[in-house]
Amino acid sequence: QEGLKQCLSEFEQQHLAWVERLDVTSGQVLDPVSQNASNKDAVDPENDFQREMSFYRQAQAAVLEALPRLRKLQVPTRRPDDYFAEMAKSDKQMQKIRQKLKSKQEAMERSEKAKQLRAMRKYGKKVQTEILQRRQKEKKNMLDAVKKYQKGLSDKLDFLDEEQTSQGNKKGSASQRIKKGPNAKRRYKNQKFGFGGKKKGSKWNTKESFNDVSSFRSKVAHNKGPGKAGKGGKKALNKRPGKRARQKMKSRAR
Repeated sequence: QEGLKQCLSEFEQQHLAWVERLDVTSGQVLDPVSQNASNKDAVDPENDFQREMSFYRQAQAAVLEALPRLRKLQVPTRRPDDYFAEMAKSDKQMQKIRQKLKSKQEAMERSEKAKQLRAMRKYGKKVQTEILQRRQKEKKNMLDAVKKYQKGLSDKLDFLDEEQTSQGNKKGSASQRIKKGPNAKRRYKNQKFGFGGKKKGSKWNTKESFNDVSSFRSKVAHNKGPGKAGKGGKKALNKRPGKRARQKMKSRAR
């Protein structure tokens, strides 16, 4: 405190202009809440909030007193738009800080994604467990109904109706899928190569083809038609039997 008083006395002896000194002495500052002058003795020095607020109000009062005097002396008090000040830290240090902030943000994003994945897996597992439990319950109820019906305790066949309804729903969904028709790839291949249709069993007889004998020719069927004699005729009847047939004949002769 003695050193501060000595420095103050030295400033006063120099008799410099106020612009060179820029010192402002303010009295008691009004408290904006109570609208009373704050008493320095009422401020508890151990209370950080009260102490800092007293400093803030005193500095604010000094600024409000100094600004009009600076404007009167035509001293600029606002920083120009093209003001350039060199940074206290180097570009290298700022790059390190930027990289650190970026890595921290990426780590937070990865942690958030992992948390979301865990929540989704937990929810999917819960849904799957509920579906399995529901299926087991339905199966158990159906088996109990079958046992009751077998023992004669019940004459209702509601479980068969439910099963048929479920199968009908499956068939209906399958028919809906079929009604949608082929996709674009299948349609392109059908247009390019043609639609072959069903191959297996295409030469099988039907009831109509079996009863239709309009195309039957007895001479052709019994090898008696024209031109058959030239190609063998009766000689075809005397054709030598095959090797397997000859072996069977030998085995019978023995």
